[in-house]
Amino acid sequence: GQQFAAKHAECVFLTVPTPDVATQYTSVTRKQVQQNGRNPDELLFFTALKVITGGTEAEAQKKYDEYLEQVTYDGAMALLGGWTGYDFGNVEPDQPLSSLETNDVTSFWRSFMRGNEEQSYTFRDLASYIGIGGAQPVVMGAPEQIADELQKWTQAGVDGFNLAYAVTPGSFADFIDGVVPILQQRGLMQTDYQEGTLREKLYGAGRARLNVPHPATQYRR
Repeated sequence: GQQFAAKHAECVFLTVPTPDVATQYTSVTRKQVQQNGRNPDELLFFTALKVITGGTEAEAQKKYDEYLEQVTYDGAMALLGGWTGYDFGNVEPDQPLSSLETNDVTSFWRSFMRGNEEQSYTFRDLASYIGIGGAQPVVMGAPEQIADELQKWTQAGVDGFNLAYAVTPGSFADFIDGVVPILQQRGLMQTDYQEGTLREKLYGAGRARLNVPHPATQYRR
């Protein structure tokens, strides 16, 4: 994945558990981009997050707890089984993840545990994680805390966020009303959109098309 991104991609979508893990991915990939004769600044990284926020930290915590109450172990593991094709019916909820003797879908638990190797995670922990966050990490807190956390991700080399929802449209409304104004005040988010195509919105005016030396330019008619 990293080698392909270094040669071909302009936007890379991540699903990683922490900013530290994001730094590992972005730094290595940008280095490979440069080694392939391309400008590493041409590569944009967008990571998936699920944000739960409210007017205060206590309000956000209450929402999180309410969402977690709706999560069932069987439902979460059935969802994971659908993603991975693995039958978790014989797995005990309090069994450690490291005890699963299979070569299937190991990349998923590694991505879940990466950056938190010192903790002993069980399948019950994994079910709670999936039940609210899906494959992406959950960021929870007051709007100012969310903005602080997003700033950590951008300092880790992430350029933007692919936001998922716990409830819709509530998760998005809470983010727009609470977090967006703070990000704009800090200069971390635009107040309006660049005219033109999506590429121009991401890269600026006059960037409607791919530029050399991107490999895709050779197919332009």
